[in-house]
Amino acid sequence: MRVLVVEDEPDLLRGLVQSLQEEGYAVDQAADGLEGLTKAEMWEYDAIVLDLMLPKMGGWDVLARLRGAKKKTPVLILTARDKVSDRVRGLDAGADDYLVKPFALHELLARLRAIIRRSSGHAEATIQIGDVVVDTATKSVKKFGVAVALTAREYALVNCWRCIAASSLPEP
Repeated sequence: MRVLVVEDEPDLLRGLVQSLQEEGYAVDQAADGLEGLTKAEMWEYDAIVLDLMLPKMGGWDVLARLRGAKKKTPVLILTARDKVSDRVRGLDAGADDYLVKPFALHELLARLRAIIRRSSGHAEATIQIGDVVVDTATKSVKKFGVAVALTAREYALVNCWRCIAASSLPEP
C-alpha cells in the first residue's frame, strides 16, 4: 500500500511517515500543497493524507484540482480546522474522510484502512482469496484456517498481493 502524506509541520510529517512505515505502508511525503499535488498527479497512491493549511497551495485547492482531474484516490483530510462547516465543506469537496488534530494515531490508521478498503470495493476488513484470509484490521493472515506468522515486510507484501488479486477478479 502506497500513501502520500501532505503536511507542512515537520515534526508531525516525520512522525506520520515513520508510523505509517511501521504499519507496512510505502510512504511518500510533501511539505507543501504544490509538491503534494505534483506527486499525486504523477504517481498512483492507495490513499492521500492531506492537511488543509499548507504553503504554496492550500489543501482545499489540492483537493479541488485532484477531483477536477478525475483522480479517485481516497483522501483523508487531517487538519486543525475543527468547525462543522469545514468538515462538511471537505467531505462535499470530495474528501473520503476528515480527521481533526490533535488525533489518536490508532484512529487515523483505522480510518486510512477503511477508506482504502472502500476504494478497492471491500467494505469488510477480511478478504478471502482461495484458502488465504487476510484481515486488514488485525494485520493477520490465515491459510487453511491456520494463522501464518509474518514480519511487517511480509505482511506488506501479502497485502499488496491481496490488492492486486482483488483488482484482477472478474466483475460479478
